[in-house]
Amino acid sequence: MTTIEIVEVGPRDGLQNEKRTLSIDTRVELITRLVDAGVTRMEAVSFVHPTKVPQMAGAEEVMAQVPGGRGVDYIGLVLNRRGVERAMLTPVTEVNIVLPVTDTFGVRNQGKTVADMIIETVAAVELAKEAKLRTSVTLAVAFGCPFEGNVALDTVADVFARVVDLGVDEIAFADTIGVGVPAQVRQFAELASVRLSTEKLRFHFHNTRNTGYANALTAAELDYDGTVALDASVGGFGGCPFAPKATGNIGTEDLLYALERSQIDAGSISTYRLLDIAAWLSLELDSQIQSLLPKAGWYPA
Repeated sequence: MTTIEIVEVGPRDGLQNEKRTLSIDTRVELITRLVDAGVTRMEAVSFVHPTKVPQMAGAEEVMAQVPGGRGVDYIGLVLNRRGVERAMLTPVTEVNIVLPVTDTFGVRNQGKTVADMIIETVAAVELAKEAKLRTSVTLAVAFGCPFEGNVALDTVADVFARVVDLGVDEIAFADTIGVGVPAQVRQFAELASVRLSTEKLRFHFHNTRNTGYANALTAAELDYDGTVALDASVGGFGGCPFAPKATGNIGTEDLLYALERSQIDAGSISTYRLLDIAAWLSLELDSQIQSLLPKAGWYPA
């Protein structure tokens, strides 16, 4: 039986591409509000160099103030072993390592080819395991690359196989630039069902071309014997600063609406609190809400 889990990525992916950089205190408040809304797993920070993504500077300061003792799994995004070293000194319970599946995106995003990034990933996973941190690896641009175009399934499968051999807790397929379609979701799920040793599968969708929610519902309806985790961002904020035109993530509140109306259990996150958080965050960022439920409202009212 498939279990659906929501991974809130607003404090990380939701902020990293916005023009306005929020203060440490405001980022802590965002995380606290999300915890109060019932979020139990979220990407809270990114342990990357501040010159690369200035919106994510001060990860250690943020993690020093987040709510503890609430049963929340805090994820820190890392690119290499150095990121894990920083994460180990904070209350994060999991590191998410980003591994692009195309050389061009890897060089643009992390300054390394796929082969070099696999070496970095191996080192990062080994250290994270020594530190007793859960490990997840996100295969970036798996659905399509902004620089190389369509990505062959065999290409993704090759990188996926290398990650499977590392024995990580979870592998995510990321539609980094929002070009994916449901047929690809099913292809990746089939690939995972053949090779994946863990019972957890994760997807990261953007709604750049209006296919993000169709992809998410397809993933939620998979006949998968385990947990399918879906990344989403409150208000639909987000994007990748290294990928042209990579607009917002799927909105957490929009996703929850679709799941609940489809009678798919996704936990006990309060959609109504998310609507308030989205409105508040829009003001803090001076940026328009990208999701639609805050504008249209729940149905029936």
